[in-house]
Amino acid sequence: MDFGWSEEQQAVRQAVRGALEKLLPRRDELVAAVHRDKRFPQEVWDIFAETGMFGALLPEEYGGTALGLTAMAIATEEAARLGFGNTVAILTAMDALCILRNGSEELKRRILPAVAEGKLKLAFAVTEPDAGSNTFRIKTTARREGDHYVINGQKTYITGLDHCDYVLLVVRTTPIEEAVARGGSKAYGLSLLLVPTAAGGLTMHPMPMRGIEGMNQYTVFFDNVRCPRELLVGEEDMGSFALFNTLNPERILAAAAACGMADWLLDRACAYARERRVFKDRPIGAYQAVQHPLAESRIELEAARLLTYRAAWAFDQDLDLATIGTYANMAKLTAADMAIRACDRAIETFGGAGFSEEYGVIYLWDAVRLLKTAPVTREMILNYVAEHVLELPRSY
Repeated sequence: MDFGWSEEQQAVRQAVRGALEKLLPRRDELVAAVHRDKRFPQEVWDIFAETGMFGALLPEEYGGTALGLTAMAIATEEAARLGFGNTVAILTAMDALCILRNGSEELKRRILPAVAEGKLKLAFAVTEPDAGSNTFRIKTTARREGDHYVINGQKTYITGLDHCDYVLLVVRTTPIEEAVARGGSKAYGLSLLLVPTAAGGLTMHPMPMRGIEGMNQYTVFFDNVRCPRELLVGEEDMGSFALFNTLNPERILAAAAACGMADWLLDRACAYARERRVFKDRPIGAYQAVQHPLAESRIELEAARLLTYRAAWAFDQDLDLATIGTYANMAKLTAADMAIRACDRAIETFGGAGFSEEYGVIYLWDAVRLLKTAPVTREMILNYVAEHVLELPRSY
């Protein structure tokens, strides 16, 4: 067993950190604009592109670096550790991987080199008003009409769509009733389409949401939106496998972001605790009531980080899907819970100042709490582990 970074992984960490440190003199200004004004963190996006992170999951033939998911997780954690985040970067990496594994050769050559260069941003749309965790209930349809699919329906809670060039859209090409009547599974009949966000008939309605840095979330309506057939990802009606085979990287990268955010919060809280004096001339960091919660969070962070990189390693080793899914889910749950506690303890360390935008800690409360619910709920992860790891009866 080797718990050390390879030379290549160390080089990735140093390159990303070195590039991001250029932003530190403007960090508070940038972060405030992102959270307060919902300004897209383009500077962080550009650094991911500059250091080759968008090509980490892509082979060289498509302009990638083939560094692997572990490298992308390192970059994601480093950005969050310095107080920067970029959810669209995670979504773009996830979508690009789906295209790589399932798309036609023509589609891969059309999309992936531009993703690797950071020239394309990709969103993801599966959730509907009546179909969240139960993906099979989606009602958005795509009907073949000549060389196009005609899409009708709606999606909701779609992140960053206004900044993206395409959205990887989950649709029904065969109604669920028909799929079941044929003796097939309700998973049959789902398809994936890469839809241009500028397509006619696609309209976005912003939602009054918080929690994602610099991003709006949208309810999206599709009214006879025409999407060329060549933008189908994978086989028609067989999108379920392609979809679920792609969600694990998103969960692993979300866990890496949670680890980075917790690290930043602990750094801020400890720096404050070393200086803040309330009683006599002792800093509050000398009191065990302040020390112990922060020490607990540091221990929990290390445990979550180990599980996160265990999951990334399993993905890069191309282990079986069940093993990767198990570690990805466990990492996401552990890291999200840990980050919530770290943020709560950091706020408590600052006391009333923890709620001041001046210190920036309160900005992360929404972000870390979101990770308990998205990209998959804590309860669905527990269902997965109970059924697929503990071999208990299915509960839902």
